[in-house]
Amino acid sequence: MPYQVPEPKIFACSQSMVLGEKIAKSYGAELGKVLFSRYSDGEFQPSFEESIRGTRIFIIGSTNPGSENLMEMLLMIDAAKRASARHITAVIPYFGWARQDRKDKPRVPIAAKLVAKMLETAGATRIITMDLHADQIQGFFEKPVDHLFASTLFLPYLKKLGLKNLTIASPDMGGSKRAYAYSKALSCDVVICYKQRAKANTISHMELIGDVKDKNVVLVDDMVDTAGTLTKAADLMMERGALSVRAITTHGLLSGNAYEKIEKSKLSELIITDSIPSKANSDKIKVLSCADLFADVMHRVHHNTSIASKFLM
Repeated sequence: MPYQVPEPKIFACSQSMVLGEKIAKSYGAELGKVLFSRYSDGEFQPSFEESIRGTRIFIIGSTNPGSENLMEMLLMIDAAKRASARHITAVIPYFGWARQDRKDKPRVPIAAKLVAKMLETAGATRIITMDLHADQIQGFFEKPVDHLFASTLFLPYLKKLGLKNLTIASPDMGGSKRAYAYSKALSCDVVICYKQRAKANTISHMELIGDVKDKNVVLVDDMVDTAGTLTKAADLMMERGALSVRAITTHGLLSGNAYEKIEKSKLSELIITDSIPSKANSDKIKVLSCADLFADVMHRVHHNTSIASKFLM
């Protein structure tokens, strides 16, 4: 009798439980049972409460700081390896620590590479992630990486809006490649913001390269943290004559007083995904779920079929 490949099992880290349930439902499976035990000093231990021997398992969890989210993913991967899982795929909607992808000054770490090596050492045999801060982070892994793009969610949404005189904007020079890709897909113009930082999360100066007068502008970026860049860019563009300014960012970190900045800004809308759980609600923030995208790719990975159709750009 030929060997039958068992159906995969899907598990989620505690901070991505809501997204994990959505992905499992879209996949057509039940979310697996994991017990998290905690000691009084904060140490924790995950335990799979069902057999995973010989199966492919997907562990869903974004690794956004604090470090506990990353540690939880590492411990679950290690537990799966020691429980004889056949394949261990780390599904990381938001790959945290990715802004440290190079040495931008002396005596600093390259944290993105360190995290990649830790995931592999723990036992991950494949990584599925979305909109890395820098594409070249894929090269830090020796295991296969499926790097998905949230453009598969954002482009249909933008087309439904039917905005006239649409212009795509990048909030900084580093995002110009992403902005040009969106502009090509939407057949519209591009403008770029040039910014200088006094220090991390603090902008000292911003200028606009391009014309936004009488245009409906859409800013595109991979993440929004303190929202300082997006809100400052939106205010600048409205001052230069834009009709409206929206922003689409894949990962809504929204730390500090980001929600307050967004509410007070001239942004008409901020569109994000649910790669990271929302900390609060805002009338200006629209959340598009990435659950169907991940579920479809997971299904294709398990059945060894192409995922090329998921790369819109």
